[in-house]
Amino acid sequence: MTDAWMIDELAYAGPEHLDTEFVAGYDRKQGYPDPEQELAVFAAQGLGPQSVLVDLGAGTGQFALPAARRFGQVIAVDISPVMVRQLTERAAAAGLANLHAVRAGFLSYEHQGPPADGVYTRHALHQLPDFWKTIALGRIARLLRPGGTLVYCTCSLEPEEGEQAVSRFLAAEPSMRRAPIEASEVAGLAEIVTAEGDLRTLPCHLPHDDPRLGGLDGFYAARLVKS
Repeated sequence: MTDAWMIDELAYAGPEHLDTEFVAGYDRKQGYPDPEQELAVFAAQGLGPQSVLVDLGAGTGQFALPAARRFGQVIAVDISPVMVRQLTERAAAAGLANLHAVRAGFLSYEHQGPPADGVYTRHALHQLPDFWKTIALGRIARLLRPGGTLVYCTCSLEPEEGEQAVSRFLAAEPSMRRAPIEASEVAGLAEIVTAEGDLRTLPCHLPHDDPRLGGLDGFYAARLVKS
């Protein structure tokens, strides 16, 4: 998608993503997150050595590089040419010929080949304005194979970033439907499961006699499946 009316995703990401010094220190800034738990989620969904996984907003490859050691093909997408260059160099140094770095964004990435078995993004979608988030989610849904699962999560109390975003998305994308979350999947905490089957935590949940020890951060998640 290269229409003139499209937003400039690189501008929304910020000029620091073109700064080689910023990119060189990106992993340290992110705190060197351990991707193992997230990789295990994809494995639990059936992804394996023959699977195709797309990482949108891949950055320097904190998730894409270990994913390429576990899955058949990883396509790492980032809007920053500096990020893509560093990721390409890291993949080559690690001998990961099955990792392909692509310079594109949520709104401009054009997938080639069979539908993706999994799509991953972390700390990137928030850079888009809300309207464009809905467009981006629709494009992600179209990447997925039938039966694929999309889990939308946000650390926010704002309905427009959680419940309303998912409602807009489902209204615009008839191929996707909710797969309700059961209380048994979240340690039996029925109070954090909404009537629609989404996950919503609030500061009033898990109270404690000592208020310093009680409550949960505001968090929202919805599990959606492609028909």
